[in-house]
Amino acid sequence: MPTSPHIAAAAMALPRALSLVRMEGLPDYALLDSGHGRKLERFGSFVFDRPEPQAMWKQHLVPGAWLRADATFKDAGKGGDDDGEAGRWRYTKPLPATWPVEVMGATMQCRLMNFRHLGLFPEQVPHWQWMAERLKTVRGEQPRLLNLFAYTGAASLIAARTGADVTHVDASKKAIGWAKENQAASKLGDAPLRWILEDARKFVAREVRRGKTYHVILIDPPKFGRGPEGEVWDFFTHMPQLLRDCEKLLAAKYASMIVTSYAIRASALAIDGLVRECVDGRPGTIDTGELALVETGAQRLLPTSLFTRWSAL
Repeated sequence: MPTSPHIAAAAMALPRALSLVRMEGLPDYALLDSGHGRKLERFGSFVFDRPEPQAMWKQHLVPGAWLRADATFKDAGKGGDDDGEAGRWRYTKPLPATWPVEVMGATMQCRLMNFRHLGLFPEQVPHWQWMAERLKTVRGEQPRLLNLFAYTGAASLIAARTGADVTHVDASKKAIGWAKENQAASKLGDAPLRWILEDARKFVAREVRRGKTYHVILIDPPKFGRGPEGEVWDFFTHMPQLLRDCEKLLAAKYASMIVTSYAIRASALAIDGLVRECVDGRPGTIDTGELALVETGAQRLLPTSLFTRWSAL
């Protein structure tokens, strides 16, 4: 039976290999060591010891280096979960309530949370660099960014620094308040930033009805979450329709989209296939793979997330 041109074209577009994107570190951040289910990191001037289930190898540094961490996170005893089990920090010395970490010109106010996070995911820097490059290609109008599940706003602030009009959407009032603190610390008070406290699916569906478009869309969802009115988010259940709606929001020209996933049961190929389905008919390029942090000493790669990046031709 002859193959239809549509099917043949789709087959030829399938990825031959997955990409590996490496984050080598920043002046204000480094992955110092990892192993035995833990990671040792420097955020600004302080060093932290946190759980990391995927670090199954032996630690490289001597035990004394880990004991000198400024704080160590102990979970509640239910084991490691990528979304972070509740737990507590054990301090070896007094730490400030917040401290600044510089990322691509944005100032992020980090603090210790009771679910192991510090308010910043520095492994995402390569995606933020890619985002900034794509925003700079827009001609004839102000570039527009939609940042979904936007958390404390690093990507939003970096995009605003490029001159983009930014729509920042998150379901957590606390996260948006934190993002506004980061905006003030970054001296971007006059930047065109729109802060939206809402369920991402509801907001995107409404933007589709309004006929809005964006040049770059970032989608960085958790595996599971709840909206401000108790809406349930489940990655495997709700991601397909969200992506289909996001495709309708992509501008006709200069459009790009980044989708990341921390869902450990997912495959990079699953995300790749879903994105390809959603942008079918749009000429462009797709890059799919894994994002990893590079350890400063042993140069090992610590996997952090899966991603697919699509960009119009």
